[in-house]
Amino acid sequence: MRTARATPYKMGFGARKRTKSFASLRMTGLILAAIPSVVCAQGGKVVYDKWCAGCHGDTGAGDGFGAKTMLPHPRDFTKGIYKIRTTASGEIPTDDDLRHIIELGMPGTAMPEWKSRLSAAEISSVIQYIKSFSENSFKGTTAKAVAIGKAPSGSGVDEGKAVFQKLECFKCHGAAGRADGKSAPTLKDDYGNPIRPADLTENWKFRGGNSVTDIYTRLRTGLDGTPMPSFQDAVDNKLITDEQLWRVAQYVHSLSPEKTPEPREVVRAARAASLPTTPDAAAWNNVERFWVPLVGQIIAKPRWFAPTVDGVWVQALHDGRSLALRVSWDDPSKSPDAPWDEWLGRMSKSLTDVDGPLATQQGPDRLVVQFAPNPNDESKRPYFLGGDAKSPVYVWRWSSEPRVEEGTEAGLGKFTALPNVSVKQASRYADGQWQVLFTRPLASPDSTKVPRFTAGHAIPMGFYAADGSSGEDEVRGSVSTWYMVYLDVPTPTRVFVAPIAMIALSAGLGMLLVTRAQRREQNGNGGGAKDSTHMEER
Repeated sequence: MRTARATPYKMGFGARKRTKSFASLRMTGLILAAIPSVVCAQGGKVVYDKWCAGCHGDTGAGDGFGAKTMLPHPRDFTKGIYKIRTTASGEIPTDDDLRHIIELGMPGTAMPEWKSRLSAAEISSVIQYIKSFSENSFKGTTAKAVAIGKAPSGSGVDEGKAVFQKLECFKCHGAAGRADGKSAPTLKDDYGNPIRPADLTENWKFRGGNSVTDIYTRLRTGLDGTPMPSFQDAVDNKLITDEQLWRVAQYVHSLSPEKTPEPREVVRAARAASLPTTPDAAAWNNVERFWVPLVGQIIAKPRWFAPTVDGVWVQALHDGRSLALRVSWDDPSKSPDAPWDEWLGRMSKSLTDVDGPLATQQGPDRLVVQFAPNPNDESKRPYFLGGDAKSPVYVWRWSSEPRVEEGTEAGLGKFTALPNVSVKQASRYADGQWQVLFTRPLASPDSTKVPRFTAGHAIPMGFYAADGSSGEDEVRGSVSTWYMVYLDVPTPTRVFVAPIAMIALSAGLGMLLVTRAQRREQNGNGGGAKDSTHMEER
């Protein structure tokens, strides 16, 4: 080292000139090395301006023209605060973290997946550009993911539930995990916007992934910028062990169905000897459930981009005389509910670009079940948003007062009640979930106004739901497309009798043939014996 440092001073002029050339080359190399990141960032700006600025804003401040219609609001990149990370709480995300969100999107939000739209190079370039919005956050810092081990063996659901209670996770997420905890209406992010706790029974909407490892990672890292903390301190302070944190992840994972529900076009109403009379009757536990997804109503004004209800579970039975339809959905509040006034006030300030102001007072929760006016002709379906003046729909309109109305709609909220109500309702709210049972005779005395439901036909059916605590009403809410309910036809007796009769007939014919064959064989043997004796006598 000493020789190398002394050499420039002992060399001649030519040597010093070469040394300066080497220094120039080194500086040039450093500049060239920086060029790819600059070029990458510039390419990222082109991608960002085209696909991202509409929500996240030209300067990355989360203030694009569509931001005020969204809940949660788009990420403010200038703050350098990111929710979904594999790094410790308060630290910047890794490039892989950013890539993961860009590629796969954020389920349950307006952030879509971009893997099918952007190339890997475009995603890399936009990552560098996003980081440039908060240069001080990323400058001179190397993001490092926390070490995630493997989940402990065995099922720790019971222990995980106990630790869930110990950590008081229920205060936000609710006793059953349906986002209905007492703190839920008071929650806000670091910018004062309302924010919902995750519904732990719908892990297909978990924004950082829904595996046990993904859930554990969220518990370790927290969600920066939100009320969701990191529980690493609880482990470090020996309030719980790391294994117990894994058990919480296993418990949370167990609250959702084993598989993400897949919508099916037809809801089957099985034939039953008798129909349940309450929505929580034990008989419903043995009836198949069908998932019907709902999305924000963003076609008719006033549009709604932040719906509470994202789907309903539908079960159906019939006894040949009446149809029983049970509809269940998650809703964190039984509206109206005074503690949620704070939430509604924050919503009205946060969502300002939704075709006019939100309601200042809570309304009831609502559910509308609509049918085609001629339900036995599945080829004729009216407009799915409550029909229209030319082709209205037949509806059951329920609200949490509770009551049910029967009538027609010529568009959302344009309801005309029928004089006599043939449909009945029974409802129950518990642990962040509504269960509503509708019961109606298949036939009505007035068939001109109340359509007949016929077994063996696929009857067009759709749903509309609204959460009164969030300012939703007859038009602002969530809606499904058309689905079908099919009333199973009882199997004719001949279907069972005919095979039995055929088996009996076949068995009888077989026995007859066997008996005749045995007789011929006996007769043949007897004749042979006589002939033999006769020959001996000769």
